[in-house]
Amino acid sequence: MEVYDAMRHEQLTYLGHSAFLITTLAGDILIDPFLSGNPSASIGPDNVHPNYILMTHGHSDHLGDTIGITRRTGATVIGPAELVTYLAGKGVSNVHPMHIGGNHVFPFGELFLTQALHGSSVTENGHFIYTGNPCGFVVKTGERTIYHAGDTGVFLNTELIGRLHPLDIALLPIGGNFTMGIDDALEAVKMLAPHAAIPMHYGTFPVIAVDPQLFRKKVESSTSARCPVLEPGQTF
Repeated sequence: MEVYDAMRHEQLTYLGHSAFLITTLAGDILIDPFLSGNPSASIGPDNVHPNYILMTHGHSDHLGDTIGITRRTGATVIGPAELVTYLAGKGVSNVHPMHIGGNHVFPFGELFLTQALHGSSVTENGHFIYTGNPCGFVVKTGERTIYHAGDTGVFLNTELIGRLHPLDIALLPIGGNFTMGIDDALEAVKMLAPHAAIPMHYGTFPVIAVDPQLFRKKVESSTSARCPVLEPGQTF
């Protein structure tokens, strides 16, 4: 009889910027698929075949290729209600609206929407369309709990997220300017207390060009967390 090995069946792959692919026995979960036009992306939108897409907010470097991917694959899009309602109006047939503080059990496991301090809108014909509050996600799948912070600054309730959901992995923006930078992200690691902290949302554009190795050194010298710096396309 084959012994179930969670590490063999569950993988986290960094696709560049804030995009990640979580592979589970119950299907693939794609987060913030900004692939076309992303100079750091490891693959194109035609190379992903997700069952679910998690959207943290509506900005173009996170919404990315969501509409095209869902039309091709039929993936279910999950995110803040206003954002997925906007996507439904664009022809996305499978949506699951949620809101911050909510949770739901899906075939892959349980999903929680968390607070994020940022904005959320899309631009059409030079006009902004509001797409609800931005969010982060806590994904509990198999034997792993993963937190994707979305775009956010640091906030004290970060500690509550780690207390309510003991984390294996925290995916945190470090680029500054639009999100928290390295030092604030380090404070987030201290509050979240994950086993591993993985940096994201840096280096894609000049304004967020920072050294992820500096973040790694600070995390590993002042917390108990590991801090693997993933290249786009690399699996943890």
